[in-house]
Amino acid sequence: MALVTIADVAQFDAAVEQSPLLAAHFWASWAPQCNQIDDVLSELLKMHPGVSVIRVEAEKFVEVSQKYGIVAVPTVLMYREGKLVDRVDGANAPLLTKMVGDLAASAPRPTQVSSSGTSATSNKTDINDRLKELINAAPVMLFMKGTPAEPKCGFSRKIVAVLNEHRVEFSYFNILVDDDVRQGLKTYSDWPTFPQLYIAGDLVGGLDIVNEMAASGDLQAAIPKKEDLNKRLEKLINREKVMVFIKGTRDAPRCGFSRTILGLLNDEGVKFGYYDILGDEEVRAGLKKYSDWPTYPQLYANGELLGGLDIVKEMQASGELKKALTE
Repeated sequence: MALVTIADVAQFDAAVEQSPLLAAHFWASWAPQCNQIDDVLSELLKMHPGVSVIRVEAEKFVEVSQKYGIVAVPTVLMYREGKLVDRVDGANAPLLTKMVGDLAASAPRPTQVSSSGTSATSNKTDINDRLKELINAAPVMLFMKGTPAEPKCGFSRKIVAVLNEHRVEFSYFNILVDDDVRQGLKTYSDWPTFPQLYIAGDLVGGLDIVNEMAASGDLQAAIPKKEDLNKRLEKLINREKVMVFIKGTRDAPRCGFSRTILGLLNDEGVKFGYYDILGDEEVRAGLKKYSDWPTYPQLYANGELLGGLDIVKEMQASGELKKALTE
């Protein structure tokens, strides 16, 4: 099976919907490293014939690239049963090889139907934990269709305009890229539509309520007072016993280093919290000074900085990481 170059958006959508396992390579003609990734994917196709591979010219299909947060090439997105499950940013052949292998190994297998409902309960618990993390990722969180720069519906566009007009600092989550969050949040919040605005972890409501609050002056009153940055950073660092500050989310990291450190933490089997620094420029810039550490990701345990990816790798290799995370 050969790599298929996408000719139009309809072909891309059909590939995502119809391919049980799919890798989509977002490329550009001016980036020679994309040729390397094509070669790697061609070899991986021979090893994993159950995985389909498509090539998407990132600058030609701008709307698709924006929808999935493609900010650099090469980027490879992994889909299972039409859902985005993983990504590799950059020309990281070893990581790509591992991710495609993991995708191939995740092919659906027949399962015994059980009346116990254990699996369904577990899945519900997992999604609720994830939703709680997302809702509390920032003091003001907006769940919307698209991004503030590129809203994908009129209601999302209007609520962003209201928040900007009233100078409300907020983070956001694009529900169009994650159907689990899109469907799960409706049940979790008992609110059937989007956008949804949360302040300090509590649901405020949708566009109509936000408009009413803005008109009455209640919106500004509901926004948490901006606290001293160092105090805020200290609270974030100590929000969980183990906290990692990354680019992206636990399920959709936005850089290879963040993806790798999440994999290391998952390998250790410890519970950890995360914070997406891409959604909060104040934290992104401030934490570098606070910790005297210039790059991301950053891993903390018991409120103390352990370091970045290289140090975490060394600690895992020496056996020190497990101890540092659990003591």
